[in-house]
Amino acid sequence: MIPPTPAASDLDRTLAALADPVRRQAIDMLRRGPRRPAEMAAAFDVSLPVMSKHLRVLRQGRLIEEMPVENDARMRRYRLRPEPFEDLGAWLEEVQAFWSDQLDAFKDHVARRRRGPR
Repeated sequence: MIPPTPAASDLDRTLAALADPVRRQAIDMLRRGPRRPAEMAAAFDVSLPVMSKHLRVLRQGRLIEEMPVENDARMRRYRLRPEPFEDLGAWLEEVQAFWSDQLDAFKDHVARRRRGPR
């Protein structure tokens, strides 16, 4: 087995964090701007402890980060971190390019076979 590179480990962490539908919905909500955990819990109709667990996974996956809230050290707000999504997008582009190349090669092969031997 080939040991994972640091980039592969980061990608694995990103994909694992995105594996749950509630966490993907949380990402969608955070795309519109920073949010408090209570606000997110209410939007998804889950308890605050459940939402906190999802946010912990997203933090551990480095997809989100805490933001300080002025005048209240107890209050937390979260925002997206762009880097993991940029890395995920780059990987998806590589996979898509591979399949595009494969399909183009297959298309050329079929076209040559249709023309027949020369």
